[in-house]
Amino acid sequence: MHDSHRTANLLGATALAVNDVALAGATKAAGVSASGAAALVTLSAAPGLSVTELGRRVGLTQSAAARMVDSLENAGLVERRSSPISRKWTTAHLTGAGEATARHLLAARGSPLTGIIDALDPDDRAALARLLEKLLTRLYRELGHAQYMCRMCDRASCTHESACPVGEAERDRASASPD
Repeated sequence: MHDSHRTANLLGATALAVNDVALAGATKAAGVSASGAAALVTLSAAPGLSVTELGRRVGLTQSAAARMVDSLENAGLVERRSSPISRKWTTAHLTGAGEATARHLLAARGSPLTGIIDALDPDDRAALARLLEKLLTRLYRELGHAQYMCRMCDRASCTHESACPVGEAERDRASASPD
């Protein structure tokens, strides 16, 4: 008989351990906090976000986001620019060093994750990919925020040979919503 409580517990333990492994490598490689790492990856995919929007995408309040951007700016990884839309707004952009750090960070995050799934044979990896796609689609329906969910995602890797399940879930929601 299948024990769903045990499976849920195994999933929880695995999720925490995988998160610890991925974040440890990424933050060490970048020399920044977890939110700083997420900000660098986010800005590499969406340059020119306002500080408020960047904070929203990485799960920070506006004031915490401003402090984080200050820190990244002081480290020479991010620069603020006046928004072309309004003088009241500033946008955040990666510097050359920030772009290089974001690439290095994604590689440092991906390497231990690849090592983890290398313990599986090809059929198990394919089955895991299908299961993860289902779980991510379900999580999107619950969380409803693709940018937040994918804040540390290597987007090129995710969409190389197939569509991102989170992006698909977001598009499905948008097409189902009445205007």
